[in-house]
Amino acid sequence: MPQVVRSRNGALHGPSPVPPLPHRFRSLADREAVEVLHRAARVLVASLPALTDRLVEALYAQEPAYRAAIDSDRAEVWQEVHHSLRHNVGSLIQPREFRESAHRTSRWIGEIRAEQGVPLDAVLHAFRMGGAMVWQDLVDETARRDPDDIRLLVHVAADVWNFVDEHCGVVADAYRQAERRLSWRRENRQRLMVAALLDGSARIADLAEAAEMLGLPEQGRYAVLAVAVGPRGPGAVAAGGGHGAGLVSASDAEAARHGPGLAARPPVVLPAAHPGAAALWHPGPDAEFAILPLTGPPGELSELAAALDVPAGTRAGIGSAVEGLAALGDARRLAETALRACPATGGTVLLDEHLPDALVVSSPALAGALADRVLGQLDRLDPADRDVIVETLTAWLDADGSAQRAGARLYCHRNTVLNRLRRFEQLTGRCLTRPRDAVEVSLALAARRLLGT
Repeated sequence: MPQVVRSRNGALHGPSPVPPLPHRFRSLADREAVEVLHRAARVLVASLPALTDRLVEALYAQEPAYRAAIDSDRAEVWQEVHHSLRHNVGSLIQPREFRESAHRTSRWIGEIRAEQGVPLDAVLHAFRMGGAMVWQDLVDETARRDPDDIRLLVHVAADVWNFVDEHCGVVADAYRQAERRLSWRRENRQRLMVAALLDGSARIADLAEAAEMLGLPEQGRYAVLAVAVGPRGPGAVAAGGGHGAGLVSASDAEAARHGPGLAARPPVVLPAAHPGAAALWHPGPDAEFAILPLTGPPGELSELAAALDVPAGTRAGIGSAVEGLAALGDARRLAETALRACPATGGTVLLDEHLPDALVVSSPALAGALADRVLGQLDRLDPADRDVIVETLTAWLDADGSAQRAGARLYCHRNTVLNRLRRFEQLTGRCLTRPRDAVEVSLALAARRLLGT
C-alpha cells in the first residue's frame, strides 16, 4: 500500500501525499470511502478553531506576503481563514448545500486580497497550504480511528484535490477581475486628475495627491504640448476659451466604458533623450495634450521643439514654461494659443518664438479688423496681382527688409522687389520705412495667413 501519512510540515508545501487516482480506477468501495471521508471531516468541523490557528501560524511562517496582514490585524485574517475552512470542509460532507457558499467565500477572498495588493501566487499558495493541511488531518484522523480505512480514503483523494484546484481557479478568476477593476479605477482617476490639472480646476488641496499619483513634483517646472491632426476648422479651440469638463473627451468616454488604454496614441514622437519623453498624454476634444516636465536650461523648450517628430499635416504647439502643477491650466491655454498659431499645413510652433502670431490668434476680431484696415485696398486688385504683392511683402519682412535676399527667394531682381513695395505703399498709404507701419503690416499679414481674413 502506498505511503499516505506523512509529517504535517511536509503536507503544507506540496500536492496530495497520495497521487490522485483517475476516475476509471474507481471501485465499488467508493461508497465506503465517502463514508470514511465524511467521518473524518466531521471531526475536522468540530475542531475548526484549532485547525484555523495552525493554518494562520503556517501562513505567518511560510508566506511572507501574509505576514504584514497578520501583524496588522491577526483577528481579521483568522476570521477569514476560519470562514473559508468552515465552508470548504463543510463542502466535503454536504457538497450541494455548501458548494455555492464556498465559492462565494473563495471569490470574496480573491477580491479582498487583490484590493490589499497581496500577490496572486501568495493567495493560491495559501489555499494549497489549507488544502494540504485539511487532507493531512483527514488522513491523521482516519489513521487514529481505524488505520485499515486509510486504503479507502485513497479512493477520494482525487476528489479532495480536484476540490482544492477548483477553488484555486475561483480565487484566481475573482482576483484577476478585481485587479482589472482596480486598474481601471486607478487609471480613470489618474485621467480625471490630469484633466482637472490641464483645465485649471484642480483644488489646491488635491495637488499633493496629484503629484504622488502622477509621479510629478508639485513645484516643478512644466510646459504643455498641444497636438492636432489636420487643418484648423470651425471646431478649433476658441481664442482664450476654457474647456471646463470638456477636457474629458469622447475618447475618455470610450475608455470609461471599456477600460483604460483606449485613448488615441500620441500623434507626435518626443525625442527619447529629452526628459519630456516621459510626458503624460491626455486627449481633449480638439487636440491631444502632453504635460512636459522641464529640468534643463532655459533653452530646453527650443531644443525640444526642434527635435519634435511631427508627421505631415500635424500641428503642434508648445506653450511657455510655468511653475508648479497648479499652473498647468495656464500652460494648457498657452499651448492652445501656440497651436492656433501653427500653419494650416502643419508644423511646430514654440509660443516664446512666435509671440506676434500669438497676439494675432488671441484676438481674432481685432486682428481681422487690422488686416482689413491695412490690406483692404489690395482686395480691389486682380487676385493674381494681389497675391504677388502679398508674397513680396512677406518675403521682404522675412528677409529683415533686404530687397536683395527677398529677390533671391522670389527668383527676381531686387529692383522688382522695390517696385512692388512702392506700389503697395501707394495703394495703402503705408510707409514701410516707418516702424509703426511696418509692425502693422507684419501683424496684418499674419492675420491673413493664420485667420484667413
